[in-house]
Amino acid sequence: MIVTRFAPSPTGYLHLGHALAAITAYDTATRMGGRFLLRIEDLDSDRCRPEFEHAIFEDLRSLGLKWNTPVLRQSARAAAYYAALQQLNALGLTYPCFCTRKEIAEEVARSIEAPHNMAMGPEGPVYPGTCRNLPLHVRRERMAQEPYSVRLDVAQAAKRAGRLIFCEKGNGPGGECGVIVADPTLFGDIVLARKGMPAAYHLAVVVDDADQGVTLVTRGNDLFAATHVQRLLQALLGLPAPDYAHHRLILDEVGRKFSKRDQSVTLRALRASGATPAEIRKRLAL
Repeated sequence: MIVTRFAPSPTGYLHLGHALAAITAYDTATRMGGRFLLRIEDLDSDRCRPEFEHAIFEDLRSLGLKWNTPVLRQSARAAAYYAALQQLNALGLTYPCFCTRKEIAEEVARSIEAPHNMAMGPEGPVYPGTCRNLPLHVRRERMAQEPYSVRLDVAQAAKRAGRLIFCEKGNGPGGECGVIVADPTLFGDIVLARKGMPAAYHLAVVVDDADQGVTLVTRGNDLFAATHVQRLLQALLGLPAPDYAHHRLILDEVGRKFSKRDQSVTLRALRASGATPAEIRKRLAL
């Protein structure tokens, strides 16, 4: 049975881009007699708000969407993320990173001045690996005294995993479809967890998709590149690999993605202006 999901973060009100993602996942599952799940990605406690979570349910119901229960909340899943993190640690593929964002930015700036030293990823310069080769005794001493994040040694992890592929059933940003050979090194040494957050995005999403039995991940093309590193984590953790179907993005009049700051295109604002679910679908060309 096909299982899709919609996984918003309650850090603002849903907008047209979210509507496209939710409806695409829902329609795909419904058309194929499958299940549509809802996941609340609320790990960022500093930005998540109860009123935004309540609005997510209200907005989805207003579109006529129904989901299978229970709703999964990431904030209740620290134990699952910890177990995955320990599994990666036991493989010798993680290391503590003590760099602050300011220090990383300064290091990247120095790399930009010497371009041959700079590795680029889908989101710009990648982490330069400052803490990757710290001696074990230095790591232990600093871990006892300083806050740190946990990073994945992606080069070693990719070497261990070997050749990886994923099945793209939609259309990636460059028209990619079919069997795609993964390049897990695109983002460099990704963060797996940080202080105050038991898991970062990439780790949480692969653990959650596996635990929810998701078989088809439908999402926007802006997350196509993330599939490469998520496929690596699935392989390392022994998790099943879902198929993927990436779709177009909804852009504003100057070609930018909508954000939660664009209040005029929130589903709440559109409803208040009298827009019906059918009119929203028409605006989304669905």
